[in-house]
Amino acid sequence: MAFQGYEPDNQTLLDIYKRAALLKANDERARKVILSGQIAMVYYSYRGQEIIPSALSAALRDDDYVCTIYRGIHDMLAKGFPLRPLWAELAGRVTGSCKGKGGPMHLTYPPKGIMVTTGIVGSAAPIANGLAWAAQLDKNDRVSVCNFGDGASNIGAVHEAMNLASVWKLPTIFICQNNLYAEHTTFEKMTGGENIANRAAAYGMPGFRVNGNDPAEMYAAAAQAIARARAGEGPTLLECMTFRFFGHSFGDDDSKYIPKEQKAKAMENDPVPAFRAKLIADRVATEEELAKIEADIEGQIDDAVNFALESAWPTPDDLRFDVFEKEIAA
Repeated sequence: MAFQGYEPDNQTLLDIYKRAALLKANDERARKVILSGQIAMVYYSYRGQEIIPSALSAALRDDDYVCTIYRGIHDMLAKGFPLRPLWAELAGRVTGSCKGKGGPMHLTYPPKGIMVTTGIVGSAAPIANGLAWAAQLDKNDRVSVCNFGDGASNIGAVHEAMNLASVWKLPTIFICQNNLYAEHTTFEKMTGGENIANRAAAYGMPGFRVNGNDPAEMYAAAAQAIARARAGEGPTLLECMTFRFFGHSFGDDDSKYIPKEQKAKAMENDPVPAFRAKLIADRVATEEELAKIEADIEGQIDDAVNFALESAWPTPDDLRFDVFEKEIAA
């Protein structure tokens, strides 16, 4: 394996699986809840991409910063976003992490370093740099992670952010989750060059294209990038290859732009069940131990969904709060 010295041990592999299993189960529940009519929301499924944030988050600390995009619920859950305030926010309830004002596209939870979820494609990059600069000025060893997709890699703000991060040696880690589709457009139709990782050379930083569905490789690459950033050596770009099982937004007809054979092959190689089987084959965990973990996850999600549905809606009066520093008079 590349990234020698950063290979995950068995305990870390099990940690990664717990996160990935949570992401898989949570996405499956979200789609079920929408189809049942219990919650009406815009939803962006991340199924197929669970390993990337799970392995990355296993290498991060709670106080490290994460910025992501509007389709980044998996990035936040893997980092430790609590299920109750997450689901309450998805449901638009006042007990949500943003008091029901953000919804699925604008989630935040600073206690776990989850700072910004932005709806503007590519805008997480300069924000992540700002957090990295703050860490640098404070002389602590926090790192700042910027998650974005292959489509956002062509946005000007991303290029500017990577250049500045390199110039100032900011502890920013750029994670491109390349799922081969930017909304409805294939990677080949919108991106010049063979890959995104090669661009790192132009910014004077290391860049690697890794298998984002391989837990060990993804963890080792992330751990090396994080160690480099903590040591004051600057940013790293990781292009993490994966595949998005469903359309850009839940409910769109992805058969119009994703070839049936390509999708079928990707789903056949679903990374979470494959990881599960490998853990058992390598005797990292038993079937019974993993089943217990999965049952516990389902129970946690049950509790969070019930909490959300039983929580109160925001009132019109709540519009006066969280707008300006001082409360707006009624």
